[in-house]
Amino acid sequence: MKVSIFGLGYVGAVTAGCLTKVGHTVVGVDVQAEKVESLASGISPIIEPELDGLLAEAAKNGLLSATQNHEQAIKTTDVSLVCVGTPSAENGELNLQFVRQVTGQIADTVRVSGKSHDLVLRSTMLPGSTQKIADDLLADLLGSGKLRLFFYPEFLREGTAVADFDDPSLVVVGTHDGSAFPGELSPLFGADAPSVNWPSAEMVKYACNAFHATKVTFANEIGRIGKNIGVDSRSVMRLLCQDTRLNLSPYYLRPGNPFGGSCLPKDVRALTHEGRLGGEELPLLESLLPSNEAHLAKLIELAKRLAKDRVTLLGLSFKSDTDDLRESPMVEVAQHLLGRGFELSIYDPQLNLAKLIGTNKRVIDEKMPHLASLLTGDLAAALGQSGLVIAAQKCIDLETLRPLITAEHTLLDVNGWPELRDLPAHYEGFCW
Repeated sequence: MKVSIFGLGYVGAVTAGCLTKVGHTVVGVDVQAEKVESLASGISPIIEPELDGLLAEAAKNGLLSATQNHEQAIKTTDVSLVCVGTPSAENGELNLQFVRQVTGQIADTVRVSGKSHDLVLRSTMLPGSTQKIADDLLADLLGSGKLRLFFYPEFLREGTAVADFDDPSLVVVGTHDGSAFPGELSPLFGADAPSVNWPSAEMVKYACNAFHATKVTFANEIGRIGKNIGVDSRSVMRLLCQDTRLNLSPYYLRPGNPFGGSCLPKDVRALTHEGRLGGEELPLLESLLPSNEAHLAKLIELAKRLAKDRVTLLGLSFKSDTDDLRESPMVEVAQHLLGRGFELSIYDPQLNLAKLIGTNKRVIDEKMPHLASLLTGDLAAALGQSGLVIAAQKCIDLETLRPLITAEHTLLDVNGWPELRDLPAHYEGFCW
């Protein structure tokens, strides 16, 4: 199939690489010239394991191109995937400006070209959004059959996105009334993908992310209680997760880091805002972000108490194997430590300031414009001979770390790295 992908961020870039791997021809589209140039050259605009190789191979084989010209992309492809951002305002209200803008461009081009086209929305949107976009922007095209519209939520985890695409944990396709999608789109969706109506497909993404956020918060609250009464909460969670029939998955049930990133905080805000608009009381969902903020405050408090003068932060991104700094708890930790006058060094091998673009770059420009002076690739220099080491990520192997840690260090384990106990430093688990 010939596919155009609008938005070359985490979802769009991964989707492009994975579709070309199975033989589809992909045209990437973005308003940012840096992303277009990067993708067209077969270079990933983001940090994601396995993606660089996929894109390089696709560009070499002529299966991948990129452009800022939306008309050219639409006219040369059969289906367009919209993967642009849907940021939220401070009150949680979802901003669909970019989705509507791109959808309008696609619609206008289809009207002029006279060529039939399939439009697939992948951007996370609240239930009812696809219907409203259809009513406002696409009614004439849908009515004439020149355009078919689908909602296809993504469930890609940063750091494991390629593997998730290849072996998805969940696949669902939203059609107008829940009827089966056309068979010719099976190479895109998978022949066995279930179909539901648009709002159900939209809602399942929020249900999943709200559940993931709930699991993280639940585990962290249990962790804080456990630490206060001398219980190893990570052991408790391992026992709890033995029940795979009811408790489902151990992935998020890991006391430690507050949740962050581009999905969970934004989607929880949007969902609770939607509930308030409908006059619904959502005590659990409303409590997720305050609980996460309280958990972060507890981490900052503990770090300040353990620190003497020098602090080394292992990992700044919101999770391992990504350079995504959006709503990263560690950015907040770093800011607070700097504000208290501590000498701070940051070691995160996934971060390359020269490659940061878009929202990631704005995060740094607004919150940590001096990051370049704090970030170092020299682990030994970052650690020094003493001080607090906050292990937010497993961004270095233990054997490399071992000879650099002394009895004068204090290790604050936020990630759940039990082998750190074997090092000569004082070990402190965040909530275990």
